Amino acid sequence: MRLRSFFLCLIGFNVLLGSAQKLAPVHLMTDLLEHTERVFMDGYPTSFTLTDLPRMVESYQIAEIHRTHPSFSWQVESDTPATLQTAYRILVASSPDLLIEGKADVWDSGIVESDHSVSVPMEGKTLQSSTTYYWTVKVWDDHGEESSYSPAKAFRTAANMDEKFPRYPLQKDNDRPVSVMRISDTDQVFDFGRAAFGQLEISLWSGTGKDTIIIHLGEAIQDDGHVNRQPGGTIRYTQYRMPLMRGTHTYHLKIRPDGRNTDMKANESSVKPILMPDYVGEVYPFRYCEIENYRPDVTVSDIIRPSVHYLFDDEASSFISSDTVLNKVWDLCKYTICATSFAGVYVDGDRERIPYEADALINQLGHYGVDREYSMARYSVDYLIGYPTWPTEWILQSILMVWYEYLYTGDIQLIQRHYDLLKARTMLSLRQENGLISTKKGQTQEFLSSIGYRGKSIRDIVDWPQSGAFGIGKKEAGEADGYQLTDHITVVNAYHYEALRLVAQMARILGKSTDEKMFAQEAVRVAGQINKLLLSKQTGCYLDGLESEHASLHANMFPLAFGIVPNKCRDSVLDFIHSRGMACSVYGAQFLLEALYEAEDADYALSLMNATHERSWYNMIRVGSTIAMEAWDTRFKNNLDWNHAWGAAPANIIPRKLMGVEPLEPGFRTFRIKPQPGSLHNAEAVVPTIRGNVKVAFQNEPGKSFILDVEIPANSEAQIYLPLLSRKGKLSVDGSLIKGTVDGKFVRITLGSGRHHLQTSL
Repeated sequence: MRLRSFFLCLIGFNVLLGSAQKLAPVHLMTDLLEHTERVFMDGYPTSFTLTDLPRMVESYQIAEIHRTHPSFSWQVESDTPATLQTAYRILVASSPDLLIEGKADVWDSGIVESDHSVSVPMEGKTLQSSTTYYWTVKVWDDHGEESSYSPAKAFRTAANMDEKFPRYPLQKDNDRPVSVMRISDTDQVFDFGRAAFGQLEISLWSGTGKDTIIIHLGEAIQDDGHVNRQPGGTIRYTQYRMPLMRGTHTYHLKIRPDGRNTDMKANESSVKPILMPDYVGEVYPFRYCEIENYRPDVTVSDIIRPSVHYLFDDEASSFISSDTVLNKVWDLCKYTICATSFAGVYVDGDRERIPYEADALINQLGHYGVDREYSMARYSVDYLIGYPTWPTEWILQSILMVWYEYLYTGDIQLIQRHYDLLKARTMLSLRQENGLISTKKGQTQEFLSSIGYRGKSIRDIVDWPQSGAFGIGKKEAGEADGYQLTDHITVVNAYHYEALRLVAQMARILGKSTDEKMFAQEAVRVAGQINKLLLSKQTGCYLDGLESEHASLHANMFPLAFGIVPNKCRDSVLDFIHSRGMACSVYGAQFLLEALYEAEDADYALSLMNATHERSWYNMIRVGSTIAMEAWDTRFKNNLDWNHAWGAAPANIIPRKLMGVEPLEPGFRTFRIKPQPGSLHNAEAVVPTIRGNVKVAFQNEPGKSFILDVEIPANSEAQIYLPLLSRKGKLSVDGSLIKGTVDGKFVRITLGSGRHHLQTSL
């Protein structure tokens, strides 16, 4: 006790002297927003900061904090290996000058002995509305070093302190064409290189003031160079007639609202489209702009596409490998996450602009994989908890999304706010006598109200489109591999199991031991019933349902992805999965890849991601899309969008599974680095996390050697897995031979922060 008191006195003495040997914390976040001091006008960043913001705040856009006691996060910086934070001190003040003096008139946390550096809740005074505050933090580490205080971070509270989750204003970037082609005396086509949700500004000249031009905007182009007027599906094309004034003028093309995504009539789930805010205006997804009936040359400097997206740092993540196809797939999927963020909420592309859980889950994981940004994900998950959609599995997915948000951010708010609703969404109330759940029985109004559903009923989906939908014949398999939707289906019950398992963990976090025990027991019971009733003893594969003799890809990949398959049946389930190929939609591909990496079947998983056949991400590139598509091709969904983030699974699968970077403890306090390269010779990636970038690079000679270089952020540690080449193989870490722990096909070791060089060899 005396030693602890001496330690605290020593820290206090250093505070008074202002000593600082250690780098100050960086990347400060308030309620998971890092750039709270930025001020925008009409979507564009301004030179203003919150400190010098004019009185007319309503003329500008800022990210406002809605909580009276927000949370704070920061990254620990250190030049010393294996650094862990041991204490912190946070100061919150109404003026930056007070912080310079080391004073805090709102909250002084005092010196807190803790390694917490993410989502630390503020205590002290209640924050007032429409007020700018400032905060700073300093830390101590396990090497006995004390940092200086970080530069002050400003944030502003909202006029309505309603406890809502904050998010950034939408942002505009001015894109210029990468090329221009004259295709006739009066027609020119401009290519912006990639599609984006944007608008158009163009400078043109007219000698008479009587000229009228036609502007064509579209996502696709014809063989003759014209913008494709009939691209098929819901691939976008539109045209505008624009009369010109005499002289040279800059024209702003006002995008017409589309009734398909701006009609506020709710869909069958009573969910309405997300409208664009007034300060941005309507947008349209296009890559090409064709100007018709205009003879003078228009140069690339005469035309601008203001593209709209959520705040995005393109340099936050990277991936490059020895496989050129895989590199292109990564670029496609990473850009998709940025481009489809145009609404500030995860929506299902441009046709409906409605949030759906399945789209949002893949979008959420992809966003975590490519940028250190969490606020849009959290806002979208919270929105969908309040406005669920009709598919059974997608309502169950809300539990998965809340859990992922907690793992990646360390923020417990979503679990605390919605725990009772999430308990209901495990759908235990639909359990039948056989121990499985069924949506064909027991859907009372009481049940629908308990899960927060506003429509008339929910129903199972498995995948989409199914047989008989969108012109697919009833005898054709569709994207659900001919799944037979019986009363008790395997996919729904696999989701039910995963929901129960995760809610048990949520109960543990909240200290609800009775709930934890009950949900954990229910999860074990459901897994047992799935394996007893739905796993064929003859084939060792799962049937579609209790009343079915048909086995599909989906009935097998979901139990494998969720860890339900008994060890003795893993090979038979994997063999069946191999036999089906990519017999699923771009949405289903997320869980197919999850299942393969769960089974450590990296070679086959890689062969699907770098494939070039019709059911591949490369096919999206080949047909001309620059954003992930809603389906593999129009042949599989005749009304597909060319701007759908649920087709961007590799944006999360590559960093999470191929490179193997995943959180084990909330907020990446402990995480895993488990590369599964398969036949890939080399790759390197930067994976952003809330504690800092994780860098992973490997050189792989299958069966001979595996070299791994990693960089682990301060205040965290990693469980690192390397392929086990043989039981007598050697493992070296930073030049020294080490005896790791054999874990299946891998050898495992735990390392602290810093750079490390590892190698396994025969």
